[in-house]
Amino acid sequence: MITTPALAALIFLPFVLPIAIWVAWSDMKFMKIPNKAVVALAAVFLLLGPLALPLGDWGWRWLHLVVVLAIGFVMNLGRLIGAGDAKFAAAMAPFFAAADLRFALALFSAALLAAFVSHRGLGRLPAFRTAAADWESWKRRDFPMGLALSGMLILYLLAAILDA
Repeated sequence: MITTPALAALIFLPFVLPIAIWVAWSDMKFMKIPNKAVVALAAVFLLLGPLALPLGDWGWRWLHLVVVLAIGFVMNLGRLIGAGDAKFAAAMAPFFAAADLRFALALFSAALLAAFVSHRGLGRLPAFRTAAADWESWKRRDFPMGLALSGMLILYLLAAILDA
């Protein structure tokens, strides 16, 4: 059972969806997650969170951002993830209920695997590779983690809606 209310997910999803798509596309095309996208996602939670969640819950969820940002900073120092990935994950964190941590980690694993297989698989198809020939992600060994993170966020909100 997902603890984020379905109504909150319904309120967030229309605003989160275009930002998540922007992040996924930008990370595949440029291997960069724009700071504007990170700020936009945080602004969605800042502005809509008090309407979607009880104020106490909304306030505590900001701690998720701080914790994930600190973890992301350490992971970036260890060259495990990019700085944009760390910032975007931190901006995503308040949308997740702390009680859903196990589900969120399983969802991230599934989203990462699906994103990796689909990105690498589609990259081997000549028609798709030609259509997106200018994507930086085809030329580099590292993976556009924004694709997996975006998928995780969208799927979590959809799961909250469907779990109602």
